[in-house]
Amino acid sequence: MKKIHLNDIRIRNKLLLIYMVSVFLPIVLTNVIFYNVTSENVRTQKIHDNELALRQVANSLKQGVEDAVGIASVLYSDAFVYQLLETTYESPVDFILAYNNHFRDINKYTPVYSSIRSIHLFTDNPTVITAGGIFAIDEEVKRSYWYQSTLDTRNKYPVVTRNLADNDELSQFVVVRALDSNDSSSNEKVIMINLNERFIHQLFSNETFEGDIYLLNENNFIEYSTNSSIQWESEYISFDTIPIAESSTVLDESYLIQYMSNWKVIGVIPEDKLLAEVRKSLPSILYLALWNFVIPTLFIIYIAGNIHFRLNTIVKKMRKVKDQNFELIPGKTYKDEIGVLTAEFNRTSKKIKDLINDVYIARIQKKDLEIQKKETQLKALQSQINPHFLFNVLETIRMRSLLKQENETADIIRNMAQLLRNSITWDKDFITVKEEVQLIQAFLEIQKYRFDDKMQYSIQVAESVEHILIPNMTIIPFVENASIHGIEPLKAKGKIIIEINQDDKYLCCMIKDNGIGIEETKYVEILESFNEEEIIGESIGIGNVYQRLKMYYHDQFELKIDSQHNGTTVYLKIPLNMKAEM
Repeated sequence: MKKIHLNDIRIRNKLLLIYMVSVFLPIVLTNVIFYNVTSENVRTQKIHDNELALRQVANSLKQGVEDAVGIASVLYSDAFVYQLLETTYESPVDFILAYNNHFRDINKYTPVYSSIRSIHLFTDNPTVITAGGIFAIDEEVKRSYWYQSTLDTRNKYPVVTRNLADNDELSQFVVVRALDSNDSSSNEKVIMINLNERFIHQLFSNETFEGDIYLLNENNFIEYSTNSSIQWESEYISFDTIPIAESSTVLDESYLIQYMSNWKVIGVIPEDKLLAEVRKSLPSILYLALWNFVIPTLFIIYIAGNIHFRLNTIVKKMRKVKDQNFELIPGKTYKDEIGVLTAEFNRTSKKIKDLINDVYIARIQKKDLEIQKKETQLKALQSQINPHFLFNVLETIRMRSLLKQENETADIIRNMAQLLRNSITWDKDFITVKEEVQLIQAFLEIQKYRFDDKMQYSIQVAESVEHILIPNMTIIPFVENASIHGIEPLKAKGKIIIEINQDDKYLCCMIKDNGIGIEETKYVEILESFNEEEIIGESIGIGNVYQRLKMYYHDQFELKIDSQHNGTTVYLKIPLNMKAEM
């Protein structure tokens, strides 16, 4: 893995790195730590406050129950109450007299305690009149929930339970205790003190507690709850079946008193309520952090952008120098390091430009004079040989061959003259496919004359392509290579096949021979010559074709050479209806 050095990082990225390490990360970490510490402190304080509120609820309920238990204890030890319910009366009048004399104020405790709603006495004494807070223990009472649930314990101590309301829902809390103070009692007597429903409701509706409160009995069933989503009034529901989020905080207060043994008050506080106040302040924290980000960020971006722009301008100008474009950097020269670098670049560029003007241009002019001199000498040499003289001589020889009935020799001379005329008098860059094929056929006839029956050829040209213009001498160099380098070294008979047609977009040419193929080194040399600007070596014919096609059509043409030990095939595609760019 390549190791990255600090000096390999661009200056703009270095400034951003400084900003990230020195500004961004410290601000983020500071705000995150501050928020977490504040949240934890607020959460701890909230839990403490809610513990106090839950403890107040539990103590208030305990106090209300203890008030009822105290009244039950007073009535339990009151001999007049015991005697009133135990005596067998001969007539109702006797009971009324006894009731008026000893127990007419049975509810005298009710106004004193806000937690007490009413006091009921139950007995199975048939001579007692059930009125004024006294009720008979009949079969319906014996089937009631409060009677059955306290059957085993009310003789020992007061018991807290619930009573049935008019709609058969368990809603009212009662304290039940038996009044059988001795074993000689002949009648069953029970006192039931009804707790005030409004007192219970106000008790649990403590606004300072920020969650749901559950009152659980010794069996972990819900006796009361502020959670309105559960139907605790119609049936006993186990607290274990209540879905509680894992993030919620659960507080509990247990009762150690005998008549509420293993009862407890549980409070469930959702996490969002504990952190509600902190989350309200979160926008302020974010705004403050954002303000701390904006000013440094804008300043860093401005400085980094300015440095990047000025350095990038210098780099662009330096890249133009390699193309001999010595433009100076415009603008005021500043005194910082980049300004000094700009001034030095302008001075160096001006100096190099002056040197080029003084030295290299003079050399180029000298070279141009030498080239012009050589071209003049070449033209003078070429002018000594008149091409028309050669054509006239060849035509005279051809006519004399015809007169002597040497037709084959005359045809060869005609083909030779045609090739020579085309190569010497290059008067146009584009010719038709038909004209190119005529030159190819003339060349192949000469080769056939040379090799006699050793070489055969086949030319198939679609009529639709005969008048399409192509660059002059585009196909014939490939035919020449196929004949000279492919067929000529071959000991057996050789054949050259030429097919020219078209598709929707291209003129398609195929030149195929069954010669000896191209050696691998020679084949690589030909392919490499396509990338050279100057054509050198023996592959000058193919290289010339490729460079001219590239000059005319850029990358719009295709040239593929497939050479095997049993022959070579050349595929050439030239765009149709495309004007060549000169």
